[in-house]
Amino acid sequence: MKPLNMIRSCTASLPFENIDTDRIIPARFLTTTERAGLGRYAFNDWRYHEDGTDNPDFPLNQADAQGCRILVAGHNFGCGSSREHAPWALLDYGIEAVISSGIADIFRSNALKNGLVTIVIDESEHRALLADPGIELVIDIAEGSISKPDGSAIRFELDRFARHCLLNGVDQLGFLLDADADISAWESRRAANPYSMEKAA
Repeated sequence: MKPLNMIRSCTASLPFENIDTDRIIPARFLTTTERAGLGRYAFNDWRYHEDGTDNPDFPLNQADAQGCRILVAGHNFGCGSSREHAPWALLDYGIEAVISSGIADIFRSNALKNGLVTIVIDESEHRALLADPGIELVIDIAEGSISKPDGSAIRFELDRFARHCLLNGVDQLGFLLDADADISAWESRRAANPYSMEKAA
């Protein structure tokens, strides 16, 4: 993962509720643990006709949605079965952040662990963003704010640990590896004095 502090992009909108993980990436594409290349399967059954040609009615196939790194999606995005392939596919497709009024908990956890920023905002702000696709936003992860072109801002909350990992470009394993020296020092002190009341930092 690379450190991520700000995302500046125009938005693409998927104004549909209950977009589940099988819609994001169908189960038949879950046969690999390689992340690279999964973007071509993102929204596969929605994005393409049966003959493999682009579906012109799919919102992300529209010309003004090309290259957008911020996805504004309908309520309850990412519901359904748990699969890390869903955030992997979105990231490989080019999406760096998903904004909605509701994001399924398991999907959101998987996404944040993999560097996909998932943001839950107020319903009225959400409706306004859905109704204005192509608006340029600046997401400031450190500040927890989304800046709009008119100068106004939308505040959002991120789990403290998730924010740390995003800003520093580490996943959970990377976080532990970064703390290896401190962990080893604590274990050495503990071995020398097993009855110590010292707690791990």
